Amino acid sequence: MGVKRYTAISDNTVTNAYEANLTTRGTGSNMGLADSLEIFSIYAQATTSSYEISRILAKFPVVTADATTTIQSERTDGTIPASGSVDFYLLFYNVKHTATLPKNFTLVVSPVSQSWEEGSGLDMEEYSALTYDGTGSNWINAAAHTAWVTGTTPAVTVEGGSYLRPSWNGASGSSTGIRTYPTTYDEFNYTQTFGEKGTGDLEVKITGLVEQWILGTGQNNPAGNPGFSNYGIGLMLSQSQESGSQSYYTKKFSARGSEYFLSRPVIEARWDNSKKDHRGSFVLSSSALDGADNLNTIYLYNYVRGQAKDLPFVDADKGLSVAIFTSASGGDQIDTVANSGTITYLGGYVTGGWVETGVYSASFALDTTYDVVFDRWFSGSTYGDAIDGSSTRIFHTGSFNPSGFSGSNIYSIPRYVTTITNLQSEYYNNDSARFRLFTRLKDWSPTIYTVASKAIENNIVEDAYFKIFRMIDDKSVISYGTGSLNHTRLSYDVTGSYFDLDMGMLETGYAYGIKFVYYINGAYQEQPEVFKFRVVE
Repeated sequence: MGVKRYTAISDNTVTNAYEANLTTRGTGSNMGLADSLEIFSIYAQATTSSYEISRILAKFPVVTADATTTIQSERTDGTIPASGSVDFYLLFYNVKHTATLPKNFTLVVSPVSQSWEEGSGLDMEEYSALTYDGTGSNWINAAAHTAWVTGTTPAVTVEGGSYLRPSWNGASGSSTGIRTYPTTYDEFNYTQTFGEKGTGDLEVKITGLVEQWILGTGQNNPAGNPGFSNYGIGLMLSQSQESGSQSYYTKKFSARGSEYFLSRPVIEARWDNSKKDHRGSFVLSSSALDGADNLNTIYLYNYVRGQAKDLPFVDADKGLSVAIFTSASGGDQIDTVANSGTITYLGGYVTGGWVETGVYSASFALDTTYDVVFDRWFSGSTYGDAIDGSSTRIFHTGSFNPSGFSGSNIYSIPRYVTTITNLQSEYYNNDSARFRLFTRLKDWSPTIYTVASKAIENNIVEDAYFKIFRMIDDKSVISYGTGSLNHTRLSYDVTGSYFDLDMGMLETGYAYGIKFVYYINGAYQEQPEVFKFRVVE
């Protein structure tokens, strides 16, 4: 599963909007426990030149100090991959309302530069939940007895929040506290533009900012810039739209306390964790295939009493190697091939690599006439040492059946019938379930002989993707990850395709559906089957 979600741990709306009397501003109000969040700018309502602005603050469980389960802690335990192998997306979900809705506007995501308190206010209409300089953030204060200030020395008091602003969203001398800023933070500020309707959700890639939060202030990123403290993000209209002569009223998103579980603001981690294990579909080297297609990858899975564990005595110095033989013990060694357009013989072994805890892989091409061959995994780089020396060890001997490649006299697009062989009707919300697929050709027609003599072949689809949706209203929960990230691509091994799903991302008490799309002959083909299950506590 290449998807994990981290729900906001605090959020608030801060505003300098006028109360109903159009005389008193709601700058001291707090809305930390409201079930929605609001962004707007109102021009010339109280006077011919007045501005009223509303912004959103939100913080997420990124570093260990924030919460028990965080992005940082799950990276440490291997749940999500290292920097460079995962992307992070900020998701806010639209709230329908009866007021006017802005159109053709741009929202800016900026990192907050100061600690702030969520507060317990609820009133988003009359702004009656005043903090009176007590607990809770508002337009003036970040926390009790603490004003919003810039990060400069000396600090300067500002209103509406303190942010690491980009150079392209500042204006010197603005009444809203926005000033001119250097280009230092440009790459860690993000935008999304909404069109004529303005009803959409917010989905912004903020990978660079999350990585800065994980680094913290004690480390530098590869560019030499220091990391940031995680104070969350501010979400607001662009400076030109906040201070322009046009109103943008009003855009609302669900808050973390919303009754709608799937609409709460989250940071979503996405990565491709699919494993293409060719042990069950190994193709022999052929002049009809290019270098990449001639390469096959096989895996070694080291599970000890149900837990994935790294192999002992395998380190960066000795490494892990694989040799191919004609029998499980003894036998002749078969030369492996690295094919990059022309065939180059590697000789006796292939260098294996660490994939994740307890999982290793080796990629190579093979040219042999044997129907069954055996892969021996050992430490070091010389197989003779693995037999005779005490410094290296043989860890595992596996087997696979390589098959030759052949073209076809006809052009056909295969169609498939798909089943989930281990689907349950219910899953607990703390389960992490693995779904295994069986896929056969749709036009397969058994005869009396084939029924009696062999099992139906499980046809592995090279690129298959899943999506999850709620049955009652077809609400998409996890969409097909068919873009550059491939974050919902299925893995496969010798038994067929599979994927994992964290049920904690789904609301209990509802039924959900699974669908698949296969990438075949340059096009995505959605499969007709729907597989249903329910999540319970």
